[in-house]
Amino acid sequence: MVGAKILQNDIWRREPQMLTRDYCITMARYNAWQNRNLRKLLQDMPPEELTKDRGAFFGSILATVNHILWADTTWMARFQDKPLPGGTAQTSRDFQPTIAAWSGERFRMDGHIILWAEKVKSLDMISDLTWYSGTLNTTVSKNLGECVMHFFNHQTHHRGQVHAMLTQMGLKPEETDLFLMPQSGPWL
Repeated sequence: MVGAKILQNDIWRREPQMLTRDYCITMARYNAWQNRNLRKLLQDMPPEELTKDRGAFFGSILATVNHILWADTTWMARFQDKPLPGGTAQTSRDFQPTIAAWSGERFRMDGHIILWAEKVKSLDMISDLTWYSGTLNTTVSKNLGECVMHFFNHQTHHRGQVHAMLTQMGLKPEETDLFLMPQSGPWL
């Protein structure tokens, strides 16, 4: 029982874990690879299929990919102390009006995330990030490393919802497993 008690205490310890620059680069490339695959699949879909409410949290495929892009834009602004894109999580579903507009902005943002990841310092990950959360209506301060983990996890979570919607339509999205990611580009 002593070993179990030690393990339990280790699990609930709140010391921030340091992420590395390499982790950020790997996840930025994974994000770009997955979004590239989605762009290829979504660009030829009829607008009515992209905007059809499929019962997902944000409703449609376009609304969900818009939410991911809006959230990525918001988090990158926070990480780099730049102006926020505006809007809320609920209005994010309309961030880009068409799949063509989304595709262009998604490509740009993926490149931006990779450049950020290549420049970030591992030591930065133990600092705190403070921002005003419109969702919570308060100022929040969290470990930057935890925010970066959330950033990449959020993308994957909602892309999984898009994957499920596409699969239900009878489409076959490309591979999503991280270990299958090509070791060299094209990421974008």
